[in-house]
Amino acid sequence: MAGTFDYRTELQRCIHCGLCLQACPTYMLLGHEADSPRGRLRLLSAAAEGLLDVNHPDSSIHRHLDLCLQCRACEIECPSGVQYGALVETAQRTMESPESPGFFHRLLKWFGLRIALPYPARLRLLARLLWIYELIGLQYVIRRLRLLPARLAAMEELLPPLKWNAGWPERHWPAKGPSRGRVAFFTGCIQDAFLPEVNRATIELLQRLGFEVDIPRGQTCCGAAHLHTGDPDIALVLARQNIDSFSRPEYMAVISNAGGCGAMLKDEYPRLLSEDPNYRERAGAFARKVKDVHEFVVEQGGYEPDRRVQLTATYAESCHLRNVMRVTDPPRRLLRDTPGLEFVPLRGDYCCGSAGTYNLLHPEIAEQLLSLKVKSIAETGADVVAVSNTGCHLQLLRGVRNAGLNCRVVHTTEILNAACGSQSGTVHTKEERP
Repeated sequence: MAGTFDYRTELQRCIHCGLCLQACPTYMLLGHEADSPRGRLRLLSAAAEGLLDVNHPDSSIHRHLDLCLQCRACEIECPSGVQYGALVETAQRTMESPESPGFFHRLLKWFGLRIALPYPARLRLLARLLWIYELIGLQYVIRRLRLLPARLAAMEELLPPLKWNAGWPERHWPAKGPSRGRVAFFTGCIQDAFLPEVNRATIELLQRLGFEVDIPRGQTCCGAAHLHTGDPDIALVLARQNIDSFSRPEYMAVISNAGGCGAMLKDEYPRLLSEDPNYRERAGAFARKVKDVHEFVVEQGGYEPDRRVQLTATYAESCHLRNVMRVTDPPRRLLRDTPGLEFVPLRGDYCCGSAGTYNLLHPEIAEQLLSLKVKSIAETGADVVAVSNTGCHLQLLRGVRNAGLNCRVVHTTEILNAACGSQSGTVHTKEERP
């Protein structure tokens, strides 16, 4: 989203037609106009015109804004092209709530967003400690006896089955066969620490397709969680650090395999740095190189699987991959092109309720959305749920496990890599399962 963003002008672009209502998960659940995109924009307009005192203790505008998942599905439906995500993010940043955030919110913001996410080494250390926690059976005891407070228990439930994560011993991964070019890979923060098999599958797939893959040093969290929770100063620091890390001109693309991260890198960085004379042009150049891995593979061609993957699979779409990066067909096309795989579309593909930190801050609504998603997954009868975003991956792992469904949650690149001959991944066909 490059260029100048004028808040008041953007608010006036909404014609209040209501086409956004059908796409909004919170309106679908709550049925309140104020919890729809149109309703929230009306509240923002009233506040901008001085008709609404946002600092009054009885003002509910902050509550309605906080309940927004920022999935941006409304932007797809909007005939006026209103930049709803930018409006809500700007409002949350500039309008201070009269209520002090609760202890859990402050803890999450301090430890999660400031102490952990910006530092890959700290996150990997945390993942190793939690791997031990799982290995010795303490997790089983904690869950069985329900020893944690509700909020911490919800966070703990998002833990995937962990493996020892040694980090990246190599920073350059050569192409398998003649090189078709060199790309840089954005590893992310949570995924790199807690789902490293996804990143390894993505890199190996790119190698098999003939690309050299670099993991630039110095890269860090994309900053999406910080920006969307009203901490733009840290988001700016992280954005500049990432742009510096990926500055080598020989990279034909910057590859992301997480919809939320890719949307931040490609859509938010240019706007976030639009007033920085030192980074404005660099942010635009960086964003133009950012490609979702599915999008890149389809554009470049060469996906020629040599192994049948005898599975029934469905695809749970990442909101930001669809609504911000506008990548919808490539993941589905690649799954359909995988020999042996039966692809079953998912009905009613609303947000799963993860939405960054939303499932931790608003667990009731997140749980309702997750239940709807898991119900849709169960209807497909799929062996595997393919995902394309880290938060969705962790949220659906929890949902599928708690519902007792006999299916696995994996990233699409894990399936594609298995179809290209990988024996080291986590995807097994029906015949290969132990």
